[in-house]
Amino acid sequence: MTLPKCIITGSLVVALTAVPVSGLGIAVAGKPTLQNDLLVEANTAVHHLARYQVDARIDEKAMKIHATEAVTYRNNTSDTLDNIVFHTFADANRSKETQSSLFEHSNQRMAKENPDKKPEDFLGGIEINNIKSSGQHLKFDNTNQALTVTLGQALQPGQSITLELEFDVKIPYGSQRLSYYKNIINGAHWFPVLSVYDPAEHMWDKTPYSTTFESDYYDSADYQVTLNVPAEYKVSMPGTLTEQEADAGRKTVTATANNTREFVFFASPDFKVESVTRDGLTVQYYYFDNQKDKKQIIDQYIDQAFKVINFFSEKYGKYPYPEFRIVESYVEGLAVEFSRTIQMGLIQGQPDILNHSAFVHEIAHQWFHALIGNDSETESFLDEGFADFSMVYFYEKQGIPLNGFKVIQFDEVSLDSPLDSTNDKVGDSPDAIFYKKGRQAIYELYRTLGEEKFDELMRTYFDKYVFKNATIDGLLQVVENKAGKKIRDDWEADLRNPNYSLKPEYRLTADEEAAYMHEQFKSIYHSVFVQFPEVPFETMSRIVDKTLQGEPLTIIMSDGQISDKTKKQQDQLLNQIQGFMQIAGIKPTVITERQVLKNKLKQELGDSNVIVIGKPDTNGFIQALKSGIIKRADTVGFKWRDIMNKSNQSGAYIIKHPYNQNRLMLHYFWTGDQLSDQVADPFMDKASESLSFSNHFYQYYVLNNVGKISNEHKVENPFAQLFAE
Repeated sequence: MTLPKCIITGSLVVALTAVPVSGLGIAVAGKPTLQNDLLVEANTAVHHLARYQVDARIDEKAMKIHATEAVTYRNNTSDTLDNIVFHTFADANRSKETQSSLFEHSNQRMAKENPDKKPEDFLGGIEINNIKSSGQHLKFDNTNQALTVTLGQALQPGQSITLELEFDVKIPYGSQRLSYYKNIINGAHWFPVLSVYDPAEHMWDKTPYSTTFESDYYDSADYQVTLNVPAEYKVSMPGTLTEQEADAGRKTVTATANNTREFVFFASPDFKVESVTRDGLTVQYYYFDNQKDKKQIIDQYIDQAFKVINFFSEKYGKYPYPEFRIVESYVEGLAVEFSRTIQMGLIQGQPDILNHSAFVHEIAHQWFHALIGNDSETESFLDEGFADFSMVYFYEKQGIPLNGFKVIQFDEVSLDSPLDSTNDKVGDSPDAIFYKKGRQAIYELYRTLGEEKFDELMRTYFDKYVFKNATIDGLLQVVENKAGKKIRDDWEADLRNPNYSLKPEYRLTADEEAAYMHEQFKSIYHSVFVQFPEVPFETMSRIVDKTLQGEPLTIIMSDGQISDKTKKQQDQLLNQIQGFMQIAGIKPTVITERQVLKNKLKQELGDSNVIVIGKPDTNGFIQALKSGIIKRADTVGFKWRDIMNKSNQSGAYIIKHPYNQNRLMLHYFWTGDQLSDQVADPFMDKASESLSFSNHFYQYYVLNNVGKISNEHKVENPFAQLFAE
């Protein structure tokens, strides 16, 4: 999954009206017929994977699912089993407290935008109606997202049993992994899935789904899932898809997906599907045709997907499936990986596809999550750390240095939690621990071994654990076998001890860090304006973009008769702007004297972008070019005379430079002698926001005498909501 850091940039019948917290089957357990090796078809080897056959009908009006499920499970352990446990993660939606907090802000926004939706509409759950085997009812208990089925007869090692379940699901409204919103149904965790049995502990995993991160821990299995949906729906599921007509106005869509770790669906009447096949692999993108030239954008994403899949296939091991699907949805601030499928957010504007790192990260999860599984509740480093390293590895080898290894070499402070921490231990810092520090530790191993030996080690790791679940201990054993015990011991210390930090010899120097930060800011700002070409030229944050692209920038201070307090406020704003500019690698010229201003007014300043600070009648630049400034201000709707003639007003506006229409002039102003104590802090905060790429695109704003916005003109930045959350 990609968190908001990678702007991020992951969401994704007849049920009871009131869904209880737990369900208890009351039928008396019979003695189901068990299958041993001798009873399996004579010409077919015993299949070690579980097999699911699910038949479901979606009630799109009530947003419920009614389904039956037949699961054949073979006891591959050495233990005799009296019960079998399934995850019922759909029950995470029974209360707000058990739902994932990753989608909390999105759901709050959706609730405000849809006041007709009640709090209970954002909740859901699964009701298990009955479970049978060979026609005999079995006892079961569905509590805390764990469905425990009591077998009427013990299941010996090597024996198999088929369980038949009937259940109903209430799909919650909103932005959870299982949810509906607008014109899409997100179908993750909607049916019971076998838990993983721990032979060392002699117990099934009953961990409920994480409220702070992810709990995706499954064995690979074979799936055949049939959905009965309205005829106009397009449905994405992993595997080979076939369709048949059903009753009037409906159809069935069947997916056959073998050797697959988890099974999800996405359904919408408005999906368009673009499909490209190359060298036996078909990549499909399910998307909404909601903007001009969308198909061209989708084609570029598909082309990028082929590049990424081919790279990881070469480096780690071949992608084994005949298809890969990408689904556009309304998930905000993150993207989500599933087996053979990734869920992306809504495409807006003209995205920078080649630098869309979340897209690459999610595809990397096909190797580190879908193909090589792990317990993401207890060892998230194994999937998130390797997915994030792999993303950077791809960019490094594509010759895109800003997203390449320099991202890793830019070392942050060390953190208390070790890389082998559980989700609970890292709390709200999974990005810092599992992603950033995780990829650094893997990079250190890469540098220690060299690329050729590292790639060889990774192919060995893949061959050993493909379609299985890996552990950190298992990975360390591969490292020892391929690289020796010393390297294994050193790397294990990196993973298991707190305060891991990348070795100094692998980090950027101070000068390299400064240059890197400058190029990062340059790339980010430029990418934002490329992605949203409709944004007006006169936009406050654009002055940063233009300066980062190499244009000069001059800051002009008021130098008239001003009080000490006014000068202190001016200096505070100057220091604030300069501090930000320094981080971005920008060194503006600062003019504080009237004579220097006069000498540079027509030549140097005519070619420079300008930030002006202070009251208009105390600033020489404003006074000298007042008539031109007023005319330019009118073109953006800023009534300069009216506002400047009012007392106790403050704010900012941006216009084309009076001398040069290819440059910008940004004026941070106040109309009184100084900012009042009540206004000073809001004024400074708003000035910082106005220059940020992550805030709205401002042409002007005005604060009243208590520091509240009284007038503004801006273009909404879709990213602003995500950064605010």
